Amino acid sequence: MGLRGRLCACKAVPVRVGRLTIRDETIAHPLLGVAQAVEVDGEIVTWVSPIDWQTPREIPIVAAPARLPAGAGAEILNVLAECARDAGVAELRYAGPYPTPALHRALLRSFRASAGEDLFAADVLARALRVAREEVAVDFAPAPHRRVVWPRGFAEVRDGVERVVIDGVVYAPGEGSARLVDGACELWFGGERYARVATVGDGGEIVGAVADVPACDRIVVGKEFPLALRLAIAELVAELAPVVLAEDVRDAVAAGPIAWADLGARAARATADGFELHAAMWTGRLAQVALEIARELAPVAVSRVIARVSASV
Repeated sequence: MGLRGRLCACKAVPVRVGRLTIRDETIAHPLLGVAQAVEVDGEIVTWVSPIDWQTPREIPIVAAPARLPAGAGAEILNVLAECARDAGVAELRYAGPYPTPALHRALLRSFRASAGEDLFAADVLARALRVAREEVAVDFAPAPHRRVVWPRGFAEVRDGVERVVIDGVVYAPGEGSARLVDGACELWFGGERYARVATVGDGGEIVGAVADVPACDRIVVGKEFPLALRLAIAELVAELAPVVLAEDVRDAVAAGPIAWADLGARAARATADGFELHAAMWTGRLAQVALEIARELAPVAVSRVIARVSASV
């Protein structure tokens, strides 16, 4: 019996996904009220609100989602969507303190949402500070994907191949740096294709080998943005962030250094005190790539702000 079958057959069983186990017993928890422990390799890493796998009607609350193994949270949500669909549950809602843009995007991989992330995350800071437990008025209809796993990554297939993950980097349709274009996983920086990393078949299988990302030898590697440019980028990033987070995101980007770096297949990342951007974006004419820089930096800055707020609760 597969994972979904085990979960849906009986509520009172541990849930196992790779190295992650959700214990079946519940205990009192200061944040969640009642919770189940989440273990990795036998060690408790966080806690989750109780889940009725037979007839799930709520999206669970994870006390510290950043402590879950990469991809485990999304896989649990997909199993939840499968169980809800099979039980005839038309929609679920989230009733927790962390309705973040990242959670909304993760849910869209396994559900259809009645509203966008701006509405879902509209009150995220206030909810986190008061540890809110009332429902967010956004419905999520079960629409699970099928995961096709292969060495170094996997593909999610629903209405065709919708998402590919290679070495932790997500390739999806759109204008981001890591793009899924007609079955090809490509990196685009500065308005040009930088590398083709892999090809995926219609069923989600990898075709051929995964290529290494070429090293970036642009002369700006290691150089920091001047203050005036950093402040201008901070304003652009704030415009792309949820309204409720805009001021904090602007301050986070403006406060720390931003430097060019060779990030492999990643466009941006947070550092201990600031941020780094892939040097392949640099063209010598920053005005042409300012929006690209802001678009790639925005989710990283938003995640940093939310992590700081969550840690302070």
